[in-house]
Amino acid sequence: MRSGEPDSKATGQGAGRPMRFLMLNWRDPKNPFAGGAERVTEGYLRALRERGHEVHWFAYAFEGGAPHEDLGGLHIHRAGTKLGAVFAAWKWYRRQPRFDLVIDQHHGLPWFAPWWSGVRTVAYIHEVLGPIWFAFYRGFTARFGQWQERRVIRLYRRVPFWTASQSTRRMLEELGVRRIYLIPYGVHTRPLPELDPKPIGQPLRLAVVSRLQPNKRVDQVLRACRCLLDRGVRLELTIVGAGADEPHLQEETDRLGLRPVVRFTGLLPEAEKDAVLRRAHLLLHTSLREGWGLNVIEANAMGTPAVVYPAPGLTESTLHDETGLVSREETPESLADAVASLLTDDARYQRLRRQAWRRAALYHWDAVLPVACDWLERMAAGEPDPQPRPARPVGPTREPA
Repeated sequence: MRSGEPDSKATGQGAGRPMRFLMLNWRDPKNPFAGGAERVTEGYLRALRERGHEVHWFAYAFEGGAPHEDLGGLHIHRAGTKLGAVFAAWKWYRRQPRFDLVIDQHHGLPWFAPWWSGVRTVAYIHEVLGPIWFAFYRGFTARFGQWQERRVIRLYRRVPFWTASQSTRRMLEELGVRRIYLIPYGVHTRPLPELDPKPIGQPLRLAVVSRLQPNKRVDQVLRACRCLLDRGVRLELTIVGAGADEPHLQEETDRLGLRPVVRFTGLLPEAEKDAVLRRAHLLLHTSLREGWGLNVIEANAMGTPAVVYPAPGLTESTLHDETGLVSREETPESLADAVASLLTDDARYQRLRRQAWRRAALYHWDAVLPVACDWLERMAAGEPDPQPRPARPVGPTREPA
């Protein structure tokens, strides 16, 4: 089962009548550039489908993608380019029966659905990109992208927003958004039924699970590993993922003399990825900004704490000195300091492992999806200010043998 797919029992009982939902998202699950946003989007939509609702997903077209496709009950529609998809969506929408709720997902640019859909609309956002514009673009283009993003969010200030992290919520509030609903992300990774023994030691086993894109700053993990090696720490690093930044990362691995200790696996099936996370002592995460950090919770479920940068989103998926460590600064040297601090303190490491493993139970799909689907149904029904209800943990209870 993929991370975006819920267990059917996680979807709850559903609303009193079938409804029609439309998700507007730039990419769909089969897009070659699909990532974590599409995984969680698919999870929510499949859960709505399991409740008997009719669910549609509109995205821009890509080479090899059919204009219409059924993915296990999800109706996928593709048309337009990245720049023309909004107009293509509007043209397609005019020919459709009325929807109960349209979900306008922002990724730096929105769909402007509140002004053309004619029905209730929710804005769904993972993070305010902000500095991420400068990771992909330069000069005027990056500055303009950041400027227009802030302007557009202000334009949406009266539209209800749905997000996962407090950091994103605060940024939206600073831009004048009035109604913001917080629902955590879910992962399919079920916490281990029993936490197995894993003392920290050398060689230190480190892992990265990420799209290999400039904003993820995986090159800074490589530099942190160089710092640790220079301090005499024996280690091995496994990098799981693929993306446009991989050639640069391969070159950086050679430049830093890390080839003997670094392994690039590419994309892995879920079971193999979980095995990497279970074996690792620590997950490292150095992203510029995250909506949350799904791979942190996936690692926690496997009994592996994370060491992360003090970046928005990551400081919520990892609670400093409770479920992992947050480095003092966003530098490879600071990341190396945090990692090294655990090598001589196994008792602290074991405490972080246990607490991370227990907390992961709050973010399994079985706990999250009923909350999300109940809320979406109430929004579609037009209930006044329907607050999401707290999730109930699903997961481990036993200590290590």
